[in-house]
Amino acid sequence: MSDMMATQAGDPGAFRRLDLARVPSPCFVVDEVAVERNLKVLADVGDRSGAHVLSALKAFSMFALAPLVRQYLGGTCASGLFEARLGREEYGGEVATFCAGYKESEIDAIIALSDHMIFNSPAQKARFAPRCHAAGVSVGLRINPEHSEGEIPKYDPAAPCSRLGTPVSQITPEVMEGVEGIHMHTLCEQGVVPLLRTWASVEFKLQPYLDRLKWLNFGGGHHITRADYDRDVLIAFLHSIRERYGVEVYIEPGEAVALDAGILVGEVLDLPVNGMKLAITDVSATCHMPDVIEAPYRPALLDEAEDGETYRLGGPSCLAGDVIGDYTWNRPLRVGDRFAFLDQAHYSMVKTNTFNGVPLPAIALWNSDTDALRIIREFGYDDFRERLS
Repeated sequence: MSDMMATQAGDPGAFRRLDLARVPSPCFVVDEVAVERNLKVLADVGDRSGAHVLSALKAFSMFALAPLVRQYLGGTCASGLFEARLGREEYGGEVATFCAGYKESEIDAIIALSDHMIFNSPAQKARFAPRCHAAGVSVGLRINPEHSEGEIPKYDPAAPCSRLGTPVSQITPEVMEGVEGIHMHTLCEQGVVPLLRTWASVEFKLQPYLDRLKWLNFGGGHHITRADYDRDVLIAFLHSIRERYGVEVYIEPGEAVALDAGILVGEVLDLPVNGMKLAITDVSATCHMPDVIEAPYRPALLDEAEDGETYRLGGPSCLAGDVIGDYTWNRPLRVGDRFAFLDQAHYSMVKTNTFNGVPLPAIALWNSDTDALRIIREFGYDDFRERLS
């Protein structure tokens, strides 16, 4: 396995036409036209396969677009109380909640917000399922297929000693008592073939229980809206599962909702030299794109040149490792120059933080058809201060 996650997207699309000086810096800019284009693709998959398509809030929860998402998808999947509440209040439709560990103090509120409650272990299922049954909420169990397709071990839910899901080898009739659905999620920005391989590895082991289930949830990580994704194969697979086992089928795309639909605009602050040309920017990997360090991966730069002047870009924080990567322009950079990283609407937006007092990026909504631009949110000192004490 590679130590660096491949950049699966990064099509600049209409963003080449956007004047980056129209927004404050730093700023996430989301193109509602691109989001709707993705949603139409996902809705088509749902319509042709009969599957329920839920939007994964953990990946993209810009609820200014909730009315648009609601037009095309059947609801949301949540990872706990706050996301379940956001899904119920802003998006509507179904809410399917999975959490690796539910808290006693929150469980009743989460049940009240959810249509499906998916448990990570038999112990949590046994502890909380009676409350779900009493509330008329469907109980599910997340399984670990014990079949790895992950490119990077830390993003692989089926890696050895994973805490996510009950290993399929531990599934027994007792474990499955009171369970109406099975959830599995082992993909990360992948095509349909890894899903087919995963199902082939686990189907026989689940055979004794499938005829008792009401639903199967194949989780997220499906890059359905990517140009090279074979959607016809996915549709045929989902349809065949519904027909063969008489179950409702769910998928939970996250990245696919906002793939290539957003950029992160930044500005050059300083241009020191130390063994190579450096550029200090107001975009921080640590604070604004933590997956650059955690994955790690190299985000695509809008209009990067093949040859020219190469700079190592880093953020303004005091963390030595706050480095985004080496990028090339066809001319020397100047202080004040604007730039943008591509495909930053999913995960980057939900993972931002204010380490070192670095300000959060503003959020803007752009319509690439009409060129209308609206600043949705700007963050200030109070957003930093109020979360600390």
